[in-house]
Amino acid sequence: MPQMAPISWLTLFIVFSAILLVFSFVNYYSILPKSPEISQKSIPSSSMNWKW
Repeated sequence: MPQMAPISWLTLFIVFSAILLVFSFVNYYSILPKSPEISQKSIPSSSMNWKW
């Protein structure tokens, strides 16, 4: 396409790939899931002992 002569296809590929990566990272890190709070009372310490 002679209309797009100043912009090479490799530059367009790199730009759109970078935009896709940034968009994916922003979507992935925008929501932080709540970590479940584990209390020590819910897990008895006697069950953690291995009996070999």
